[in-house]
Amino acid sequence: MSMLPTEKVSDQPGLVTSSLSTKITEYSEWRTSLIATIDEYIDWLGQSDSLDAVQELRLYDIKEILKKDQLVMAFLAEFSRGKTETINALFFSDFNQRLLPSAPGRTTMCPTEIFWDAREEPCIKLLPIETRQTDDSLTYLKTTSDIWHKIRLDVTSPDSMKEALKALIQKREVNLETAKSLGFWNEDDPSMRRLLAEKGTVEIPVWRHALINYPHPLLRNGLAVIDTPGLNTMGAEPELTLSIIPNAHAVLFLTATDTGITKSDMQIWTEYVQKRAAHKLVVLNKIDILWDGLESEAEVDALIQKQIQNTARELGLDSRNIFAMSAQKALVAKIRKDAALLKRSGIGSLEDALANQLIESKHEILGRAVVTECSNMIRSSRKVAQMRVTTMKSQLADLKEIQSQNRDSSKEILANVVAERKRYEASVLTFNQGSEKIKRLSDKLLRHLSLGYLDTTLEQTKQDMGDSWTTVGLNKGIRSLTKLAINLAEEIKLEGKTIKKHADDLYHLFWSKHSFEKTEAIELDMSSFISNMQSLEKITNDFCTDPVNVLTEKHFLIRKFYLGLGAQIQANFEQAHLECNRWLNVVIGELKTQISSHKKSLDKRAESLMESHNSADKLIKNLELTEKEFSKLLQQSNQLDAILLKLMRCAKFDASKPSPASLNAPNLDSNGFTKPPLVADAPHIGRSLN
Repeated sequence: MSMLPTEKVSDQPGLVTSSLSTKITEYSEWRTSLIATIDEYIDWLGQSDSLDAVQELRLYDIKEILKKDQLVMAFLAEFSRGKTETINALFFSDFNQRLLPSAPGRTTMCPTEIFWDAREEPCIKLLPIETRQTDDSLTYLKTTSDIWHKIRLDVTSPDSMKEALKALIQKREVNLETAKSLGFWNEDDPSMRRLLAEKGTVEIPVWRHALINYPHPLLRNGLAVIDTPGLNTMGAEPELTLSIIPNAHAVLFLTATDTGITKSDMQIWTEYVQKRAAHKLVVLNKIDILWDGLESEAEVDALIQKQIQNTARELGLDSRNIFAMSAQKALVAKIRKDAALLKRSGIGSLEDALANQLIESKHEILGRAVVTECSNMIRSSRKVAQMRVTTMKSQLADLKEIQSQNRDSSKEILANVVAERKRYEASVLTFNQGSEKIKRLSDKLLRHLSLGYLDTTLEQTKQDMGDSWTTVGLNKGIRSLTKLAINLAEEIKLEGKTIKKHADDLYHLFWSKHSFEKTEAIELDMSSFISNMQSLEKITNDFCTDPVNVLTEKHFLIRKFYLGLGAQIQANFEQAHLECNRWLNVVIGELKTQISSHKKSLDKRAESLMESHNSADKLIKNLELTEKEFSKLLQQSNQLDAILLKLMRCAKFDASKPSPASLNAPNLDSNGFTKPPLVADAPHIGRSLN
């Protein structure tokens, strides 16, 4: 059999590795290489006595971001579209059977997150559905381990794994009142009405949320998969709308050849995908139903292309982002090592798209963010290193001149150095005074983003809504909060400009009087905070203008939506506070480091010249020490250049090109720093859901 062009032979005979698996592995190796380069820089800082506490903490944070960075793929579809089977075929075919339970009808009953965290044993954690009756968010509940039902996974036994994973699809029947209290009653669902009429009960899932910690190679390399339930369950968990879709790196929306685009399909697309997902692909699944043997392969291909065009038109999407395939045949082909069936299944095109579009874009964005920040740090270190080299070079020249001149000449050299140090100390005094002023302004700026202030505002909004919990009250509340946040951001920007002006004055002082490199402080950018708040306002407006919510005024759903919204607003404020605090640390941080280093060099230079002026023996000894130190500093400078070059090679992006817009927002903050990863603290990757 010929090997597919998108695949390569794996280490095990008879197996193939998809382009997607290969790219995920390469991406993991690249992150490891980047971490090693950052470690080299940290070692350099330690050896050169240049590492300060703030910088050390930030470099550690960047390393943790890289270590915990994940490629998050979310799968959305109405039930019976083959969503879970697609996940099995894309990622878990090496299990040689279905890892996730997949069968006709409704299988995925609760949102399921699949990932790997080495700090915990392989297991499934299940959150009881009753927790929906509380106001606790999923983020909070993930920190409360005793609430979750835990099932250990025996990864050495396929049968045991399969049996354990059946817990994901457990259901139970409850009375109408309980179903309504949990937000599951949908009078427009014929199957619910039929069951209620027949048995007087409503079918609901046993579990609210599931976490699967599984040591699969792709998951070890940073892949995280989110399997979502159908429309009814999705609508009952507003937190999903607020963050899971916007924060996923890619959303795969599934439709089926046998159903076409149904009303519920279109509702999922418009409410959760179309305007929520930055990077979205559509899978037209179950094309194997057309393989009935009555049409030729060419006729079948023509039918598939026609359906792709129809789907593209209905969804308003470029047909190049629609992939026709059979997930079931792809899984069978991979298990049986059947290359011909695998090719016909169509999964290769989807894998290539995910590999070449999603992972390459994610690679470039994370690389651009990390490399930009780290290279700025290294360039700042180079300035300090160059200042040390220049000062040491001057010291060496002074010592040689003292050696060749008479005593009166050496007195003049020493007097000039002492005078220079006094002028410098006067400038340092000015810097300290300016630094104190900036500190006072900084404290004032950060108070605007205090969570105490936000909590008071959110509580007031809740009181304004009273007991009504209507879409009108919700929309009014979020509009007020958004307006307040934008006004706040504008005020912070003005205060940031004042701080920058004071910082620029200090930079100018040391450039004009002490030959420091001419530079300016970076500006504070609040656009990310404003954009995030406006995005929440847009999501809320869509929710409030949805006819289903307006006509029924589901108070349970509206309350849950508001609670999730409050958590997102709090997260935005926390992120803005973090970014502002980081900006305040760097606004004069580079100048502060240069001043400290230059002052030490001047003191050392003055001391050396004083000793050499008073003693011929000391002069010879200091000449030898200075020449060795000069050589060492030159070597350190060259090492730093080599680290910077290695870092830039790790980047693998074209600096002349703008960042891809498709994945930019979720990963970069407004000042060019990397945001905390979507999966901030595995195994709790669902933090992004709140």
